[in-house]
Amino acid sequence: MPQASSTNALPGTPGRPAWTVSDGSLEALKWVALVLMTGDHVNKYLLHESSTTLYAFGRMVMPVFGFVLMFNLARPGALAGGLHRRIMKRLAIFGALATPAFAWLVGWWPLNILCTLFVATLVVYLLERRGKGHRLLAVATFIIGGALVEFWWPALLCCLGAWAFVRQPTAGRFALWALGTASLAIINGNFAALVALALIWGATQVDIPLRRSRWVFYAFYPAHLTALALFLATR
Repeated sequence: MPQASSTNALPGTPGRPAWTVSDGSLEALKWVALVLMTGDHVNKYLLHESSTTLYAFGRMVMPVFGFVLMFNLARPGALAGGLHRRIMKRLAIFGALATPAFAWLVGWWPLNILCTLFVATLVVYLLERRGKGHRLLAVATFIIGGALVEFWWPALLCCLGAWAFVRQPTAGRFALWALGTASLAIINGNFAALVALALIWGATQVDIPLRRSRWVFYAFYPAHLTALALFLATR
């Protein structure tokens, strides 16, 4: 999953930048999302979604990982430094590695969540390139890509809302982010994803001293899906 680097200071009230998240707190968000994702998948594939609690907590995973990704993409100099391309390359590789197990567990459509994050990153990349042609490509990528990936267009709206808000944290952009996150209820059947916003806000209030685990989050996704698929195949 997306990695944190230097702290991004966002504009806000004097003396206290708005929605600033330290590197350690970003890392903590990823670990929380990883644990919730694992519980959600165990509940889905092994417990047949018998736990409503695990299901509800699992709805927070996509918004949290999406926020971390968008926060990193919004850092000053990210585009010039090639961050978008590096992240898309990693998401493509590990998304492909996860595809066999995901297809066995779910099917070949939609594509897995790493592909969702890839599409969101590509849309942001095109928007940041500016120009009418890039904007048209961004719209086409949103429309076509949203039809192919897990959580569909609501997931992309959630990610893009987070990206817009991180770049300029205004009340209007927060409302758009919240609405994008709330739109996941179309798929989830509840509004539990909105709790992720409170979790993210909590991360802005603390500085958790955690070191970055560079490849754990990317590698864990295909690894744990493959383990679940193999376990179910041998039962």
